Amino acid sequence: MSIPLSLSGKVALISGGSRGIGAATVRMFTAAGARVAFSYRSARAQAEALAKECGAAVCHPIASDLNNPEAARVLVAETVRHFGRLDILVANHGVWPEQDVPIDRMSDEQWRSTLSINLDGVFGLVKHGVAQMKSQKAQSKSSPAGHIVLISSTSGQRGEAFHCDYSATKGAIISLTKSLSSELASDGIYVNCVAPGWVDTDMSAGALADPKSGDEIRREIPMGRVGRPEEIAAPVLFLCTEHASFITGEVFNVNGGAVLAG
Repeated sequence: MSIPLSLSGKVALISGGSRGIGAATVRMFTAAGARVAFSYRSARAQAEALAKECGAAVCHPIASDLNNPEAARVLVAETVRHFGRLDILVANHGVWPEQDVPIDRMSDEQWRSTLSINLDGVFGLVKHGVAQMKSQKAQSKSSPAGHIVLISSTSGQRGEAFHCDYSATKGAIISLTKSLSSELASDGIYVNCVAPGWVDTDMSAGALADPKSGDEIRREIPMGRVGRPEEIAAPVLFLCTEHASFITGEVFNVNGGAVLAG
């Protein structure tokens, strides 16, 4: 018996979709039958190549600097303009300043920049995405009204020395998930979180390639290796299908056993 993970007929918006976990999620969602809009900040060539690979009829890249709620409003509006609706929101974009910085030497600019992208942008996406999902439900009485998956990190669960700005935002994402899941359950909107550990992406490439930090990272992971982007995208896909119809407010850990807590 085959049980497909289908998103047929659904429209998804995936932020930070041009590479890494985002690109893997775009590929999986379009393969599962969804029409997907995805944002990118500067990787235009990669975004256009991904859209061509997945098919222009079902995949639409949108340039967006998601560092404030207004930019998020425009991104949601463009998705609806292009595909007519919004059923799934995956807030995947974010920055991780690679350089270790003690808190007493962290600049106000770095702190504000990390929060504006990792948190303010997510707030805007959720705010305007939820408004769109609620309006669709009012018009069609569809159930469920929508799915939201926020991408956090093991850093948001156990902290990360010298990266307090990043950890603070990812911890906030977990709290946002738990708050919104109860707030939006009666509206038929599911809200879940996927918390990856170390993953082989452009963002983590420098730390993983360094002999000292790379070895330390792998030693902390019981499975002895870092994850692949596809291994994060698959749980995101599952949480947006009918097979996850009794799951909301969950923190889905995908970290090779590195953090055994929600």
